[in-house]
Amino acid sequence: MVLQIVIITGVLCFFGLIVFFIRKNSITMKYALLWFFAVFVMLIVSIFPDTLAYIANVFGFVLFSNAVFSLLFGFVIVILLSLTSIVSKQTERIKTLVQMIALLEKRIRELEEKK
Repeated sequence: MVLQIVIITGVLCFFGLIVFFIRKNSITMKYALLWFFAVFVMLIVSIFPDTLAYIANVFGFVLFSNAVFSLLFGFVIVILLSLTSIVSKQTERIKTLVQMIALLEKRIRELEEKK
């Protein structure tokens, strides 16, 4: 019971940290939704630990700890895929901006030469 209270407190502190980052504009709400989902799942599992035990039995895990590590590994994979998607989109946007700036600089040079 004490461990459960400590875990719930930790999850709520993590939730507060996410909200703090949103208020400081360090992270946008769009990207924080994945973290909010992770907090929600962690809170449900910490309040109702039998839920994870039931899921572990359904998926055939012999040890409860293996189910916890698999769940954490799944979260890490989803977060990495999300971050990879974000980086890819940002890379394309940066490339487009650099090309636009190069075209604008070329046009400015051409206009200056005409004067």
